[in-house]
Amino acid sequence: MNEQRRQILQMLAEGKITADEAERLIDAVEREQPESPPGATFRPKPRPKYLRVVVNSEDDTSSDGPARVNVRVPLQLLRAGVRLTSLIPPQALAKVNDELNKSGVPIDLTQLKPQHIEELIEQLDDLTIDVDQPDTKVQVFCE
Repeated sequence: MNEQRRQILQMLAEGKITADEAERLIDAVEREQPESPPGATFRPKPRPKYLRVVVNSEDDTSSDGPARVNVRVPLQLLRAGVRLTSLIPPQALAKVNDELNKSGVPIDLTQLKPQHIEELIEQLDDLTIDVDQPDTKVQVFCE
């Protein structure tokens, strides 16, 4: 049973929704999920290994021609960095947070946990970036 269906049944059991509402919600969830052919096995999505940022610009303002940026960061590096923050003494973290805030980066490193990175990685599939220039394309994704 998938997580959404379990949540719907839990709301029904708690009396938060009626049986008719639960049925409509379950139908909606089933419509969202693609039908798998009979006999097909469910394969979980492989765990991403890299964060990619790709920028392509056809703007010819530079003499070098179109601009292209292609950055590939190992996600294991991000995960290790998050684990390393737990080794920093609290007084040092407070100083780092103060300096980050002064620089316009409002991040509280004391709140950074490994599960937050995993949640971020899962949500990158839905990331959309708008660019003001029509001839520039930006992509951020995990692979």
